[in-house]
Amino acid sequence: MTDSSGQTVSEPSAGKPVHVRLGVIVPTTNTVNEAEWRTIAARLGGMSLHVSRILLTEALHDAANGLPDDLRAAMRPLEQAEVDLIAYGCTAGSLVLPLDALTGAMQRASARPCVATAPALIAACRTLGVSRVSIGTPYAELLNSHERSFFEDAGLRVDRIVGLGIGAGGMHEYTRIAKLTPDEVEALAVSALAEGSEALVLSCTDLPTLALIPRFEARFGIPVMSSNLATLWNALRTAGIDTPVTGFGSLLELR
Repeated sequence: MTDSSGQTVSEPSAGKPVHVRLGVIVPTTNTVNEAEWRTIAARLGGMSLHVSRILLTEALHDAANGLPDDLRAAMRPLEQAEVDLIAYGCTAGSLVLPLDALTGAMQRASARPCVATAPALIAACRTLGVSRVSIGTPYAELLNSHERSFFEDAGLRVDRIVGLGIGAGGMHEYTRIAKLTPDEVEALAVSALAEGSEALVLSCTDLPTLALIPRFEARFGIPVMSSNLATLWNALRTAGIDTPVTGFGSLLELR
């Protein structure tokens, strides 16, 4: 069978039935996260996706003094929909330490399990036994520096981080991320990967990678994880769902 991008994929392995209503919060400029997750949700069969949007602002979220007001507001419609779990699908907005600071504040406010992208990437690396990573992003240097510090403070070695510079001229540039071509994403992956890295992270939930990850893993011989796959993997595991899904890379094939 083929997915929505035209990629040939195989059926998921047998596992426990999937029955979960997953709420997801994405930035207003984001158009990739929902499309990629719906492709995977269609394969799982019992997962429904319910989306709330959050205005993109210049400031990175900081949960040190509590839950940001805009994120709290985006959670309310999902709470009223009685979703089982809420995922904050934004890498830059969840680069917060300690790792449970943001998700903990979300959980206390919503009274349900919550996950977020940046902590999910760290959890995925730890589950895969990865201690050294290379990171490819669409971002400019300021945000890349922040992301490097986040990974390193979480205990991972960042061998290299390479960005495309999008956002250096202002937030209006972020709509370019979803429009990157497969060739541009592949060039980013190649330029970001350093010798000796145990995994490649393709960061940003608006970076279109779903159809490319299996090819990258075959080419590089190491796990390749995107922000979207790590967040969804973490959300499913948090919901108690361990159904492996083949065709989208090694992370979703884990039990």
